Amino acid sequence: MTPSHWLRRWTPPSPGHALDLACGSGRNLRWLAAQGWQVCGVDRDSAATAPLRGLAEIIDADIENGPWPLADRQFDLVVVCNYLWRPLIAQIRDAVAPGGWLIWETFADGHQRLGRPSRPDFLLQRGELLRAFGDWQIAAFEDLEEGGVNPRVVQRVAAIRPRPGEQAQAPLLKSSDSQDIPS
Repeated sequence: MTPSHWLRRWTPPSPGHALDLACGSGRNLRWLAAQGWQVCGVDRDSAATAPLRGLAEIIDADIENGPWPLADRQFDLVVVCNYLWRPLIAQIRDAVAPGGWLIWETFADGHQRLGRPSRPDFLLQRGELLRAFGDWQIAAFEDLEEGGVNPRVVQRVAAIRPRPGEQAQAPLLKSSDSQDIPS
């Protein structure tokens, strides 16, 4: 299981506490643990997370239909990969400690012509992650279509939550494909 290229590229070099939200069978969680991170993985599929229990703290929870299981907890790094449930954006923001990183990548509008997911509820709109975290320091942002063996339309952000009293620097104004991002 290969971890996300975006995660490998943007993970901070100094390990701390990480959250892998909707971790599934743990491709990213395993990599983070191997890099020295203390990882908490959350997923509703307890069969998928069972082999991960020796590597990380595992929380089996249906975060779409049940209570948020991480109330008042914050992490140095929050990873969200191939997952979108818009009602949780505020909780995800709150889970990132001040000065901590968010690394999020998931499918975007346009992917429906390539395969699943195809419902608009599970596809980011153009520039959506940039708008959702525009008050943070945006280290990198992509909104593009990838070709190859497994073509897909994706959006990615690597962002740092400002510390109290800090202001984020100006966010990116363009995506990696150089088209203007609507506000």
